[in-house]
Amino acid sequence: MKHLFAILCLLLLIGPLHADRVKVRLFSNNSVDLINISFDLGSYDLIGNESEIISAKVGGDKSVELTPKGNQVHVSIDGYDYGSFAKVTFSANDTACILCLNPRNIKQRTYEGNLIVTVGKNGKLFLINDVEFETYLGGVVQSEIYGSQSDIFRVQAIISRTWAMKNIHKHKAEGYNFCDQVHCQAYLNRCVRPDIMLGTMQSSGMTIVDADGKLIDTPFHSNSGGQTANSEDVWRAALPYLRSVPDTFSYHMRQSEWVKIIPEEKWLGYFSSKHKLNTENDSIRQELLNFSQSQRKSRLCDVPLTRIRTDFQLKSTFFSVLHDSAAHRITLSGHGFGHGVGLSQEGTIRMVSLGISYDSIIHHYYTGSRIAYDETHPHTYVENYLKQIAQIIEEDKHANTQTVSKKDDWLGRLFRIRDREEREEVYNPNDNELDSDWKYDW
Repeated sequence: MKHLFAILCLLLLIGPLHADRVKVRLFSNNSVDLINISFDLGSYDLIGNESEIISAKVGGDKSVELTPKGNQVHVSIDGYDYGSFAKVTFSANDTACILCLNPRNIKQRTYEGNLIVTVGKNGKLFLINDVEFETYLGGVVQSEIYGSQSDIFRVQAIISRTWAMKNIHKHKAEGYNFCDQVHCQAYLNRCVRPDIMLGTMQSSGMTIVDADGKLIDTPFHSNSGGQTANSEDVWRAALPYLRSVPDTFSYHMRQSEWVKIIPEEKWLGYFSSKHKLNTENDSIRQELLNFSQSQRKSRLCDVPLTRIRTDFQLKSTFFSVLHDSAAHRITLSGHGFGHGVGLSQEGTIRMVSLGISYDSIIHHYYTGSRIAYDETHPHTYVENYLKQIAQIIEEDKHANTQTVSKKDDWLGRLFRIRDREEREEVYNPNDNELDSDWKYDW
């Protein structure tokens, strides 16, 4: 068991010292009135209230159903009622434990760490994932960006780590650190891809700071459309590291262009009724019908573009207006997706594909910033796991099938490689090994 503990200490050991664990509210945008919980890996002690053992070492093919009953959580295991409790905790027996969460009428998710369940003020289940910081971070990176090159994930991990450390107390009043939605950062599953975990681990100990060494705000968006925005053009504060910069790397990507057609009457009526503009005035009318942005602007007829974007549900504020007088309609020809401040994710993907280094990407989008490196995190553990995960990814590239490592499969392969190394044997991925070959007590 000591070997398992040493291997599974990875995520605990490389986390920032002041944020080893975080609490994340799950399904924060949903009303959960029933959830079925099964076990993908490891076992859990079910604890009622603060210390009452409901059932020990629950795992394998067991199934736990939770429902709200008044202000308590009712517990049923494999159809047998265990009673109701003010709080139910799934306490992991090892670091490598995976829960499969199936709320009624909501897509299934899997998470590592502990799970704490209570009943919220709305009478629905209130779920908190108590998890290692870096494990949380891997799930965020997977949820927030797409791609296939590890430096893409390294960049996202650095900016997401910086944001999380700066905003660690965002939901303190509600009893947790972060929610699982973009109000904080998306955290829609555990990290199931080894390449994403590789990029996340390559960023271990890295955050972004300003000239005074303080953590910066690290907003990001899908695509800038070719130019990022100044922070004060979207929010109130003018921050020196959130300056508008040219961003040709965001051209010709998934979210680089968009179009929306709006009836002329609706467009003009909006400015007339909501913003009290005299749309019969020729100069005002001409500006509204022929507005153009070759460079980002912040207002149209003194109306904030951010307000227009919200009211018309536009992808961005970076658009021009084309007027079709014959059809009595206007076409918004837009660029990019998101608020436009800070890092463009699709710009990052393009820059990585061009061989631009991760630190140059960060310096491009966050003006005058620098990357700080925590020298106290354990180098040996990080280097060991980077090597082993890279080996698994390389094996996938040369596999005879189209299947690549996912879920606990790649995690299991990592354990197996390390187990063989500790026994001074060579791991052969083609061997048909049995579970009994593993030296771990599950």
